[in-house]
Amino acid sequence: MIKVEVTMEILQVAQHADDLDRASAFYEMLLGGPPAACNTTAGVLYFNVGRSRLLLDAAAPSCTFSFLVDDVRQSIERMHTLGVEVVDEPHVVFTHTDDTLGPAGNDEWLALIRDSEGNTVGLISHEPRHDP
Repeated sequence: MIKVEVTMEILQVAQHADDLDRASAFYEMLLGGPPAACNTTAGVLYFNVGRSRLLLDAAAPSCTFSFLVDDVRQSIERMHTLGVEVVDEPHVVFTHTDDTLGPAGNDEWLALIRDSEGNTVGLISHEPRHDP
């Protein structure tokens, strides 16, 4: 049997959005920039996120995905001041002892917010481990 190695990465994540204008305003605020493209005929909206895309579409199911941010606690403070619903405050969810899932020697912090369409969105940051 011949083993073929395939390199893949996530290109696009689809998220449910009933109101594209409202969702566009929310994600523009969260991501710090305007949508990359809009197809009004199909009723979809795209945001570039790194090398991936976020597709907002009324026909898409709701999903939970997470954005990597510089400092999740600072991001959540900003969400509070903007009136965004915080579902779960920042907390450590994983300690990276090696580089398998994140940078070794770092804790992974997670917080959850609710977007304008009722979907849950995660915010994650990696921070050096602070032993008590």
